[in-house]
Amino acid sequence: MGLFRRGSKEADATADVPPQQEPAEEVEQGDAPAADARGPWDVEGPVPALPRVDLGAIHLPQVDGMEVRLEVDKATNVVSAVAVLLEGSSLQLQAFAAPRTEGIWDEIRDEIAASITQQGGTVDDLPGPFGRELLARLPVRTPEGRTGHRPARFIGSDGPRWFLRGVLTGRAAVEPDAAGTLEELFSQVVVVRGTDARPPRDLLPLQLPGGATPPPPPPAQPRFAPPERGPEITEIG
Repeated sequence: MGLFRRGSKEADATADVPPQQEPAEEVEQGDAPAADARGPWDVEGPVPALPRVDLGAIHLPQVDGMEVRLEVDKATNVVSAVAVLLEGSSLQLQAFAAPRTEGIWDEIRDEIAASITQQGGTVDDLPGPFGRELLARLPVRTPEGRTGHRPARFIGSDGPRWFLRGVLTGRAAVEPDAAGTLEELFSQVVVVRGTDARPPRDLLPLQLPGGATPPPPPPAQPRFAPPERGPEITEIG
């Protein structure tokens, strides 16, 4: 099991989570799934017995060598996503509420593809281990100020009243051999939908291991702060 870290949704930098005891192994109860069945799994159904970490709506399988980062929205101080880093690859996980009668991955996939295309990226809708998925080249700005592209795979799974989305980046986005471990991790995630009434696409609540909550954000600055010297920018013609 790797290190848990806490990151900001509005910045790339991450801060260490305060030291905690290693979460106890979580063994799911219920009848064993069929031999050919594949998750992600619903907490109310049969689930393979594996050690998992309770992060609220997502019970995350443990993989040797992985590092886990929790992305926190600075404006609301809410944990918005889980990112697993392993051997040069990353898998971001988010769980959402969904209608009782139908899945939403087909609709969301179309919207993601349209958004990426509008931003200057490219997308291919392809078959994958979890059904249809998107192989995208996301537009990014290089350190030299040029426009580059970063590959990413968007995978999804419709469950009973929930939807789990994963985004693979790094080596796992372009190398099948590198993606295997994170794909297996995705397939062993357990989603906890809860009984609360939620509109479709509402983000299901996540939490730090052990039920802890993120530390409160720093106090707001006065509206009229004393003047300070800002960063100096040199323009090159």
